[in-house]
Amino acid sequence: MIKNLNVCIFRNGDTIPEAKTNEEWQKAAEERKPVWCFYNNDSKNGAKYGKLYNWYAVNDNRGLAPEGWHLPTESDWMVLSNYLGVSAGKKMKSISGWKDNQGKTGNGTNISSYNALPGGFRESKGNFSPTGISAIFWSKSELNIANAFAFGFSYYYDELGKNDYSKGEGFSVRCIKD
Repeated sequence: MIKNLNVCIFRNGDTIPEAKTNEEWQKAAEERKPVWCFYNNDSKNGAKYGKLYNWYAVNDNRGLAPEGWHLPTESDWMVLSNYLGVSAGKKMKSISGWKDNQGKTGNGTNISSYNALPGGFRESKGNFSPTGISAIFWSKSELNIANAFAFGFSYYYDELGKNDYSKGEGFSVRCIKD
């Protein structure tokens, strides 16, 4: 996909609950239930950044990816990173919108056409990180009962980073065509 996922229903037609408050977001994480939100709970952000999903939505059997698409695994992300090579993150970041890094722009070249926008994320406690600094994308791969793998971009680095995060975090999602 060339844009972040922006759906509010699973592939089977069931509604994915929206969590607008910090309490709703935290409760979903504690109960391991799928939810989504707009960045900063502002629907205007949906057109640009898509929605943020917790990992329980990503891994739900009802299917978050639209028909004909699937969610990337850790391995899928690693194949892409290895293919793009050195500075994969810079090659995938959008050419604008990233915060400056000590006088240098944090923008990317987007030569990969991935166009990762610095749309921020939602912490498992419900707070939002600022935009302009990072973009983190879920993988379908989990590390353990509490954490799953995600891949991210920072205004500060040109690399594509891999880390494990709490499944209650709210990150962006991109899908791969079947």
